[in-house]
Amino acid sequence: MKKLLGLLFVMFILVAATEISNPHENQESSIEGTWELKSFYNYDGEGNIADTLPTTPGYRQIKMYYNGKVMWTRYVPQDSVEWFGYGSYEVTDSTLTERLEYMSASMRKIANDSMVWNMILVLEPNQYSQIFVDEEGNKINSENYIRID
Repeated sequence: MKKLLGLLFVMFILVAATEISNPHENQESSIEGTWELKSFYNYDGEGNIADTLPTTPGYRQIKMYYNGKVMWTRYVPQDSVEWFGYGSYEVTDSTLTERLEYMSASMRKIANDSMVWNMILVLEPNQYSQIFVDEEGNKINSENYIRID
């Protein structure tokens, strides 16, 4: 009986250590968390990735999704303009919709009138892409994120 309890204890420790080393690996994909932008894709007219653009050195864009709220900020070393936004979001299996309630003045200058962004969502446990489409549903470009928390 002691050997069985000892074996069960060792198995419990191994499972717990695996979960601690990569807590998101066994989770179902969820957008809740903190993400960092790592690259952009541009698409050709056929919906295929035409090129991949990594972020430039020092550039950081962070997004946080929690309890139906989204907040993001961007830092560009060579630019003194502030970029940030806050609002709500909705997710389905294949879409991400963000509705910003407020944003930086620089973002407001380029924002659409409704301040709503509808995107295609490709979500995995530790990375996701939000793909922007034109009025006809053709893929234009994407922002590609990795989970940092």
